[in-house]
Amino acid sequence: MKKSGVLVLIAALTAGVCVPVGAEVPSAVPAYVAAAVANPARPAEDVARDEARKPAAVLTFAGVKPGWRVLELIPGKGYFTRLLSGVVGPQGHVAEAVPQVAAADVRQVSNGVAADPHFANVGEIAMTPEAIGQAGPVDMVWTSQNYHDLHLSKFHQDVVALDRTIYAALRPGGIFFIEDHAAAAGTGLQSVDALHRIDEAFVKQEIESVGFRLVGESEALRNRSDPHTLKVFDPSIRGHTDQFLLKFQKPGRAR
Repeated sequence: MKKSGVLVLIAALTAGVCVPVGAEVPSAVPAYVAAAVANPARPAEDVARDEARKPAAVLTFAGVKPGWRVLELIPGKGYFTRLLSGVVGPQGHVAEAVPQVAAADVRQVSNGVAADPHFANVGEIAMTPEAIGQAGPVDMVWTSQNYHDLHLSKFHQDVVALDRTIYAALRPGGIFFIEDHAAAAGTGLQSVDALHRIDEAFVKQEIESVGFRLVGESEALRNRSDPHTLKVFDPSIRGHTDQFLLKFQKPGRAR
């Protein structure tokens, strides 16, 4: 590819990347992120969702790196699992924490990524406090569009206790990355069961209550025209909800 073509590709991939709190602006999408997005082993169904989900921007903002150990909570069909697998590479590892209770947007069964030889650095664990604790130390805990699910009444989950377990499973300096559907400001948990949305300010307060520091926010997936009153599965908004990206860090020196 000619130099001009490379610059056009980088510009397209970096669209939507925002400045983390207290960090420098990324100059470009790292090559390992671009390669993970371009991986021909990714299913066509995943690739078709890239325009809306902006994986290069999201992964670049999150800061995941080759060689990292990543714990992914509620991996769904594996959209980000495959991408994370490509980014961390053969020296890294991605552990999918599969829920033991199903819900409207939560799969209780394996998505099959760990059995795919193209993603040999992926494994599965049960999403229980015990298994999460034993999975550490990890460099990053990742959850995409599913932190709100931890608060579903069906789960009967002590989320603060789980956040403490996640905190303990991370290395010093490790990152807890959250992407989720935004609820109306000030609504707390009111929209979780009905709309599968959660108030961003509530998430920040809850995560910081166990010792994490908020170190980054991104506008990459914002949709200010979202009325925040529709269920995320409503055809008129599905795939285009207003979403926040938050990056929290466990205090300490990162490796």
